[in-house]
Amino acid sequence: MLDPAELYRVEEGVTANPDGSVLVVVLDGFVDAGGAGRLAVEALREGKEPRTLASFDVDQLVDYRSRRPPLTFDTDRWVAYEPPVLDVVALTDAAEAEFLLLAGPEPDTQWERFVAALEQLVQRLNIRLVVTLQGIPMAVPHTRPIGVTAHASRKELVEGHEPWFAEAQVPGSASALLEYRLGEAGIDAMGFAVHVPHYLARAEYPQAARTLIDHTAVATGLYLSTEELSKAAERTDAEIAEQVAGSSEVAEVVEALEKQYDAVAAGRERSSAGLGGDLPSADELAAEVERFLADQGDDKDGGFGEGGEPGR
Repeated sequence: MLDPAELYRVEEGVTANPDGSVLVVVLDGFVDAGGAGRLAVEALREGKEPRTLASFDVDQLVDYRSRRPPLTFDTDRWVAYEPPVLDVVALTDAAEAEFLLLAGPEPDTQWERFVAALEQLVQRLNIRLVVTLQGIPMAVPHTRPIGVTAHASRKELVEGHEPWFAEAQVPGSASALLEYRLGEAGIDAMGFAVHVPHYLARAEYPQAARTLIDHTAVATGLYLSTEELSKAAERTDAEIAEQVAGSSEVAEVVEALEKQYDAVAAGRERSSAGLGGDLPSADELAAEVERFLADQGDDKDGGFGEGGEPGR
């Protein structure tokens, strides 16, 4: 394998935190239901001045033909270009404690080399814990507590989190490979996948982002604000309730999902082994709700508009 150090550049004067740092990793391009990871990143960055510590060479990692970066054309010339960026930056929490963030495009190629490069940075920057975040679509209703699947390189890191699943084979991601390889190297790494209702997966769901940040704060000891996400969540809750109340058919579907959720939750209380492969499927029910909410996006006075954002 080519030298992983050739994939990144560390800024001059960067030194490691002697007490150890936390690195939060959110890579887009795989699954991020409800925009949970993206919204979490925006909340972590809000009002902060990020300080770049290391930059990855995206020319080696990103397939521009599959994810074409935007260029702005004005009249007769190109006037602006927004290149993809994959940097490790330093931020501070509400108590002015520093933590690190890596957010940007998931590499299209060279996953092993990318993970090896990150392992080098973890060692060089004295990172004590890596935390990955994402949203996954689930057959759950929006009227019940938001669930989270926690996973880690050591069981001790996820103590107190009841498993939702037993063994399952899923499509790979760079974030998952990162946790796996860091665990093999004896480095603490963990992640949170928040459960987003199927029918809200394409909309912005700030409730899910707030849940991700809350779990990250508990796991890391950081003081992370969710004030703006909470306000956005209240608005979204009201909009969803209004739309569901406008259709008896959708209300029935949500009620069916609630009954399914309650039955599964009761089963989890009786067993600590997770749900395994016996989780009831609600794909058809969720599809009905998703179609309904998608139809609302075509209305001028409600629904989910372009980009999955709630209509105004």
